[in-house]
Amino acid sequence: MNCPLPLLDHDTIQLAHGAGGRLSADLIDKLIVPRFSSPELDRLEDQAVLDLPVGRLAFSTDTFVVNPIFFPGGDIGDLAINGTVNDVAMSGAEVAALSVGFVLEEGLPMADFHRILCSMEQAAVKAGVRIVTGDTKVVDRGACDKIFINTSGVGVIPDHLAMDSRSIQPGDKILLSGTLADHGMAVMTVREQLSFQAPIISDSAALNGLIREMLNVCPGIRAMRDPTRGGVATTLNEFAAASETGIRLTAQDLPVRPDVMGACEILGIDPLYVANEGKLIAVVPPGDAEAVLAAMRGHEHGRDAVILGEVIQEHPGLVTLRTGLGAERIVDMPIGEQLPRIC
Repeated sequence: MNCPLPLLDHDTIQLAHGAGGRLSADLIDKLIVPRFSSPELDRLEDQAVLDLPVGRLAFSTDTFVVNPIFFPGGDIGDLAINGTVNDVAMSGAEVAALSVGFVLEEGLPMADFHRILCSMEQAAVKAGVRIVTGDTKVVDRGACDKIFINTSGVGVIPDHLAMDSRSIQPGDKILLSGTLADHGMAVMTVREQLSFQAPIISDSAALNGLIREMLNVCPGIRAMRDPTRGGVATTLNEFAAASETGIRLTAQDLPVRPDVMGACEILGIDPLYVANEGKLIAVVPPGDAEAVLAAMRGHEHGRDAVILGEVIQEHPGLVTLRTGLGAERIVDMPIGEQLPRIC
């Protein structure tokens, strides 16, 4: 924590902090607003009035319920900021503003809430986005698990961009910005109390800067998405279904850190189905793939980028994986949620 906890009358969240009275005002004025100060937020109106450029808007919302709320490499706060920045940015939009809503459990330590706010502030500054409006509710003990966060974001899409997964064509290349399963396994190793020589670190990060560099090289990127819940397998199945094409992966091209693979093997989980919170998948015309890959590797969040596979005409709507033995198996959509509450 690099910002001191303001002096408050209580060490834990009280029901009165959500009642709209003096304690509510203290929580907002002393704890929340100093972390997220912006011209729009500082007005403390019931809405933010935004002066946005004319054009198409991208809008997204997400709710974060991760357990535990602190994990190696991040916490529920920076996860909330990064997750919504990424969802908006995957359209090619320049992210303009975020809203934040908190549901706090009575008894949550004030120091924990302050730590989360500080990490949210740092994540927003690093992503170059401002928080312009929000809401805070407090519920009885047991009515939620410590803290839930909702974030919504809005951005403006440049006129020359038109990404759509339905535009994916045979011959296109599938690019992945880095290693698989880092976030999901970071959360699970803490939850399952697994110990390794070095802790598995979440990959939580805002990717709008990386996307900007990629689009500078290739404005004709077909589609982008961050493979969160359901992992890479789910995202690629969605691409294949939308475009009515097939997608082929090669096992030797799957980038998985050894410690992450070890955790997956212990828990009996396929890393293709594990959430990432700081990676993206891009589908790129074949002639632009190497240039985009070079641009990705030149950015801090794309240094481990790889060409993961290709789009093919065969078996439309399916994703397959070519194994090291030369066999080919279907990579299907997961039936249910393997790892609950990881985001």
